Amino acid sequence: MTAETAAAALVTGGARPVVCLDLDRTTIYSPAALDLRCADSDAPRLLCVEIHDGAPRSFMTESAADAFRELQDTAVVVPTTTRTPAQLARVHLPGPPARYAIASNGGHLLVDGEIDAGWSATVRARLAGCAPLAEVETHMRAHSGTFVLRLRTAAGLFCYAVVERAALPTGWIEELSDWCAPRGWTVSLQGRKVYAVPTGLTKSAAAAEVLDRCGGTQLLAAGDSLLDADLLDAAHLAIRPAHGELAATGFARPHLAVTVAT
Repeated sequence: MTAETAAAALVTGGARPVVCLDLDRTTIYSPAALDLRCADSDAPRLLCVEIHDGAPRSFMTESAADAFRELQDTAVVVPTTTRTPAQLARVHLPGPPARYAIASNGGHLLVDGEIDAGWSATVRARLAGCAPLAEVETHMRAHSGTFVLRLRTAAGLFCYAVVERAALPTGWIEELSDWCAPRGWTVSLQGRKVYAVPTGLTKSAAAAEVLDRCGGTQLLAAGDSLLDADLLDAAHLAIRPAHGELAATGFARPHLAVTVAT
């Protein structure tokens, strides 16, 4: 993929392209994820974009914030995240508020900051063939041990466990995946979290809905995690950082670019 290819995609058709940007570790970074392997005097200036419990939690570099504002002038920028709407509400990105945002891994579509009831009904219909959340949560809780620090549900749609990775029993992830698969759920390990998500709950489906509502023909996307893979696959052009779970698996596609640096 070349710059000329990307530019051609941006000007195709009359509607602005839709750009779905994953948040954590793609657009914004926690202090632990900033990876500032440089002299303190050479560190970039940072913009805090999230406060939680009275403390700064997420940041962008000022140069990234400037680029984000420029992108908003060119495209329909859609913050796209596995965070719940409440968790997303803590994030204050540069520029004007986004018209559309995708939360809960595609389970919620926010329009001008409000949950879109029509999309929520569509999601419920998509998940009708999957095992109920309570069944999966009960199974995960029954098969947890001291290596699970916390087990939580998110927005009534999926669940995740915060784990001590070094203490994860051999084969535990695989056994959980084998149990979840025939029930219509997928399992992924990302950092210190083990996600169990219904197969019908995807960022790509919500992105397609936004593209349709905007009358657009070009979908661009960026993401770093396994839960972003379907979104990157669905995009006409995509980019991922040289870090994260997708980087660890060597995720590559003909239409996908990879950043030079982490």
